[in-house]
Amino acid sequence: MVKALNELMDFIEQHLTEELLDSEITKITGLSAHHFKRMFSYMSGMTLHTYIRNRRFSIANEKLVHGSSVTEIAYLYGYQSVEGFSRAFRDWSGHLPSEVMKNHFQKSFPRFTFYIDIKGGTSMEFKLEEKEAFQIVGVSKRVPIQFEGVNEEIMELAKSITEEQRAHMHELGNLYPHRALNASFNFDDGHLEEEGYLTHMIGFATTREIKYDDLEVISIPKSLWAIFPNTGPFPNTLQETMARTYAEWLPSSGYALQDLPSISFSKIETGYDNVYSEVWVPVKVREEPES
Repeated sequence: MVKALNELMDFIEQHLTEELLDSEITKITGLSAHHFKRMFSYMSGMTLHTYIRNRRFSIANEKLVHGSSVTEIAYLYGYQSVEGFSRAFRDWSGHLPSEVMKNHFQKSFPRFTFYIDIKGGTSMEFKLEEKEAFQIVGVSKRVPIQFEGVNEEIMELAKSITEEQRAHMHELGNLYPHRALNASFNFDDGHLEEEGYLTHMIGFATTREIKYDDLEVISIPKSLWAIFPNTGPFPNTLQETMARTYAEWLPSSGYALQDLPSISFSKIETGYDNVYSEVWVPVKVREEPES
């Protein structure tokens, strides 16, 4: 997978003046564009769109220093007007193109090269498990995306669950872990830069008939799951496990994400200092791109 990532970086460099098509991403990486962009952002800390934009402005900065005209560069990178390019370039570099040409201000953004980095010899325990189709029954809310710390909106969602809803969920929940699950899905664009919202559901896993209209239901088809158990301070350890799953494990695993909710649960009955949690990531065997 690392080889495919670097091949895509090469392709982007060779076609910086063109729009990157989703079909090209899939052809080179063997992943759907949606799943690749998600993985790229976890690994790099920015969206693929932002990366390409930064590379374009970096090359534009070089061209301006070496005497290319603003008009030429603006149209080269698809801007409809010099004014539009100048504003965007100033937002990126802090200087207008004319100032760069006059004073040779330099700002660069190097291209990415991916490699496997073994950090501190820390292993990741996981297991692969195929689960039959099931449902999650519970309550949901659009919440702001937050990578670290306690998400207050999710806490508010948990507090909003009525005693009747809680009783109904416990009655219906007949599958492991027989406790509340957290499921996240329907992410906004830019969610991997901690922007926008996602739908968060708190509920129980079930195969029983849903007979209560005070609860929402999402259906999960039969799927393969990579399951990552972890123990430590909550929510830091859980959040670190999620990040490492996408940034470290997935690229070299031979698996690709499925377009299903990501799921987790935590046992916090005894406090927040040493909490057992699990992260469930829906995966499938990755199809390698044809040579």
